[in-house]
Amino acid sequence: MFLKNSRYAGLPNVVAHGPRSDGSVVVVKLRPLPDTPGDPTPVRAHDRLDAISESRFAGDATRYWHIADANSELEAAELTRTVGRVIDVPGS
Repeated sequence: MFLKNSRYAGLPNVVAHGPRSDGSVVVVKLRPLPDTPGDPTPVRAHDRLDAISESRFAGDATRYWHIADANSELEAAELTRTVGRVIDVPGS
């Protein structure tokens, strides 16, 4: 289902039940977040995780999830929503 190098590869599937009896779905179990140290970095206007990743990880915008892992925000887009917020950005 996922590429071999995906952060979700190898995680078990679980059944999640909705409020109705026919509302169950198979989902990937949440993965534990690794300890990912980063440098405190203030968010600037118009920052995006993929653009930050592009500059920090030798032109690889797809590694934005390393930045998300270094912070405890559940919704990655929240990390850059507030200008001036300080987030941890791992080095390359």
